[in-house]
Amino acid sequence: MTFRTLDDAKDLAGKTALVRVDFNVPMEGGTVTDDTRLRVALPTINKLRDAGAKVALLAHFDRPKGQRVPSMSLKPVVDDLERLLGAPVRFANDCVGDEAKAVLADLDAGGVALLENVRFHAGEEKNDPAFAAQLAELGDVFVNDAFSAAHRAHASTEGLARLLPAYAGESMRRELDALDAALGNPQKPVIGIVGGAKVSTKLDLLKNLVGKLDRLAIGGGMANTFLYAQGVDIGGSLAEKDMADTAREIMAEAAAKGCELLLPVDVVVAAEVKPGAASRVAKAGDALAADDKILDAGPETVARLTAAIDASKTLIWNGPLGVFEIPPFDAATVAAAKHAASRAKAGQLIAVAGGGDTVAALNHAGVADDMTFVSTAGGAFLEWMEGKPLPGVEALEA
Repeated sequence: MTFRTLDDAKDLAGKTALVRVDFNVPMEGGTVTDDTRLRVALPTINKLRDAGAKVALLAHFDRPKGQRVPSMSLKPVVDDLERLLGAPVRFANDCVGDEAKAVLADLDAGGVALLENVRFHAGEEKNDPAFAAQLAELGDVFVNDAFSAAHRAHASTEGLARLLPAYAGESMRRELDALDAALGNPQKPVIGIVGGAKVSTKLDLLKNLVGKLDRLAIGGGMANTFLYAQGVDIGGSLAEKDMADTAREIMAEAAAKGCELLLPVDVVVAAEVKPGAASRVAKAGDALAADDKILDAGPETVARLTAAIDASKTLIWNGPLGVFEIPPFDAATVAAAKHAASRAKAGQLIAVAGGGDTVAALNHAGVADDMTFVSTAGGAFLEWMEGKPLPGVEALEA
């Protein structure tokens, strides 16, 4: 895909840029507890300021469902944004109408304003053309810098892009470039790691990936379902036994398309899921007790996976290999993450990862910064991996 970026935008001086950002930040008692999403927006904001544009930031927060909910106001974000920018940020108590227009009219070139939660209006999530037109009245160009919201056809992500000259912001561009390098036009061979609890939540993902990857490693509770489908004793492990036929279909499809499936050949089992619980390694296929739970991949599986990573040029990762939140069942995820990150840091592997649990697991392993790219977009990253169109991205196509 080719898409318009800010490098394609000309003569921005004096113009008002409506910038869709993701400021749906963690907050406690009206205080931002993690400013990562604010920092991600800074390159786009500063590029527009340097070009002499007025910057009007559009964002959602939480799920007010078209109602004005005071506890879901974006106003508490202003202080942190000013601190990070080193410049004042005006706040408008609405994202459309006279108040928003007045705040923007009062901005100098290079000035920044944050407009109130777009989801205070029912027209946002309905992608109502009238609401999109109200937003468009405020600006001259539209910049989408919120990949995490790009899978939603909302007024501030898709509708607005059809009404004004539209461009990808710097964060959006970086995300799209990384995703293209991982699946769109990757260096081969490509290996995928897909983990997590349920096959049912990642069916579309698995079906899409087996047609695009050279190898696919499956971990977590999902792997238990695949093992069960092969007739392996999984004891009292988490599994979707009713998905066994589906798992066998995916295995058959992978074989037909030349994608090697990597399932655990040994596992870590324990009777209790708690920190420091007594555990042991068992071969996949060994008889297990009724209360034995498979909670992680074993060392032989990890060795097989790291060897497969070494034989690959591109890695795409979504989901942990075990119950990584509870040591010692984090061992496989940490070992695989450290190995992949070391290869990526050495320039021997393009390693792209995403999804909430994946980001948490990479941070737990202390290697998130060494991966080629880590997407913090949950739903949008997953839908992109599933091969689904992203309305907010398609609207930026050149």
